[in-house]
Amino acid sequence: MIRTLTLTCFLLAHSLLAGEKPNILWITSEDNDKFWLGCYGNKQASTPHLDQLAERSVRFDNFYSNAPVCAIARSTILNGIYAPSQGTQHMRSRHKIPAANLPYVHYLREAGYYCTNASKTDYNFEGDDKAIWHDCNSKAHYKNRAEGQPFFAIFNFKESHESSLFADKLAKTRESGLVPAVSRISPQEVTLRPYLPDLPGVRSDVANYHDMMSLLDQRVGEVLTELEEAGLSDDTLIFYYSDHGGVTPRGKRYLHDTGVGVPLLIHVPEKWKHLSPFTNGSTTEELTAFVDLAPTVLSLLGVSKPERMQGRAFLGSKRQEPAEDAYAFLFADRFDEIYGMRRGLTDGRWKYIRRFSPHNPAAPYSYYSLGQNAWSVWENAWKTGQLKEPFNHIWEKNQAVEELYDTTLDPWEIKNLAEEPAHLEQLRTMRKALRQTMADVLDTGLVPEPMFPELASEQTLMDYVATQKDSWPALIKLAHQASSRNVKHLPLLIEKLASPNGLERYWAAQGCLILGPEKTASAAEALRETLKDNHAATRAAAARALIGLGHREEALPVLLKELADYSNQYAQQNVVNILKQIKLTSEVSDAWVKDALKNPKANFPITRLAKQLAGERGL
Repeated sequence: MIRTLTLTCFLLAHSLLAGEKPNILWITSEDNDKFWLGCYGNKQASTPHLDQLAERSVRFDNFYSNAPVCAIARSTILNGIYAPSQGTQHMRSRHKIPAANLPYVHYLREAGYYCTNASKTDYNFEGDDKAIWHDCNSKAHYKNRAEGQPFFAIFNFKESHESSLFADKLAKTRESGLVPAVSRISPQEVTLRPYLPDLPGVRSDVANYHDMMSLLDQRVGEVLTELEEAGLSDDTLIFYYSDHGGVTPRGKRYLHDTGVGVPLLIHVPEKWKHLSPFTNGSTTEELTAFVDLAPTVLSLLGVSKPERMQGRAFLGSKRQEPAEDAYAFLFADRFDEIYGMRRGLTDGRWKYIRRFSPHNPAAPYSYYSLGQNAWSVWENAWKTGQLKEPFNHIWEKNQAVEELYDTTLDPWEIKNLAEEPAHLEQLRTMRKALRQTMADVLDTGLVPEPMFPELASEQTLMDYVATQKDSWPALIKLAHQASSRNVKHLPLLIEKLASPNGLERYWAAQGCLILGPEKTASAAEALRETLKDNHAATRAAAARALIGLGHREEALPVLLKELADYSNQYAQQNVVNILKQIKLTSEVSDAWVKDALKNPKANFPITRLAKQLAGERGL
């Protein structure tokens, strides 16, 4: 009788628990890699609230932002689909995505959750970002839900954003009293990361950012205290992570771990411990990434991920064990004004990075970053010849096509192992894996952004590329050959300049450009014909290659003609980028600059580029 009663009570309790749903609280910060936190080993950090949260959470040591900038990473999180699969990999683009790409919030709301976001959106695709949520503004809060309703709430903090180090904003923050008037750590005492040059401006930014991280930590503490005082801690799963890495140079916008290696702390209350295979207070090296967050949230509700989601649930009843040969897929394309396609893979130890535009410098990837003192003084020191290697190379043309790092032995990714014979097998393995990954996810990065409207027309780019699925592996191979900077591929590139396939012609022209004028004299005639191509990106690549070959009088008018055509603003911004890179912006008329500034149809990158030119000319 007692045994039966005990079993009945257990089953009743289990039934009640099964009918309940946990609350989920996401606390996110901006632009800080994991190395800024005390709980991840930074001995100069003052982040007590996050460190205390780590003590009662599982700390993920191999968690990655798939992209090292916010909007691209966020589009990946929201839909559980890689940005290059959706065509959302270009910053501030707002291209259309398929209606079937539903955000995880849709499924939470269907399950009865009250969903709030305070208040970052910036999802980088067409639509009303705020309409996804029940409430999305600076005052959005779980306390506004119906009585007994489970909640999913995001609190996003900007205190750690890169702009916090811009002189005017930093001065206001210090004047406000939110942080001390003088840095807690003197610039002379800060520990510099070894990839950074030892310059006063770099040291001061590192010191200042420690204070910004302490301010962020205070905000996190306020949210955690509020949850505790509301009596909700026992029913709420807490996630803390940052939206990507940064914030000092070679962090944000880079595929090194300083750009994509981010903190993740997850606290699962005792009541809900059956939802996690991990123990609070522990650490795990299990490989996880932003693309996994959406399916994980659904799994916590007992919901299987939709077929379109590409990530893996790592918590909840639908958890999937990681594959033995799993990699986190990393990507970078246009950040603000500057194009620079890169792809990468990491298994938590080995990191492989591939450049598809190695003819361009590796800095800057956005002119916005130069508003930060450390970036500015680094650039100035390079221009004035004050630096020695390895600190000069990031600013110079002709970067390494491939990079390979052992991040266990070399956590700051200083020593590129790609050309060392001892690591040739590892290099080949990861190169092959990257090609396969790009094919599996149907990477739309193979389509230059100016071609999006030309090829996709009224359909989404994701849908267009799906129709090209069978030809994608061959195009990936051609893109690798074109970007390899290997002259043995020149005959193939010349042949492909006459291909009936527009994307093959583009990569052939890009390949000739990457090889450089010393090796491509024999391609001049084929490139002249390509100036008449029906795709703007291909015409522009051919024109830039011909200017390098000394044929400026033929090629420059082709570039300038693109500027007058507002029907394809991505072609315009591509041309302005090219003219900046080859130092011919003087050829852009004042009239165009003024028109771009006042044109209501001009997109964000075009306006920013026009402002730069106007500032240079005093317009």
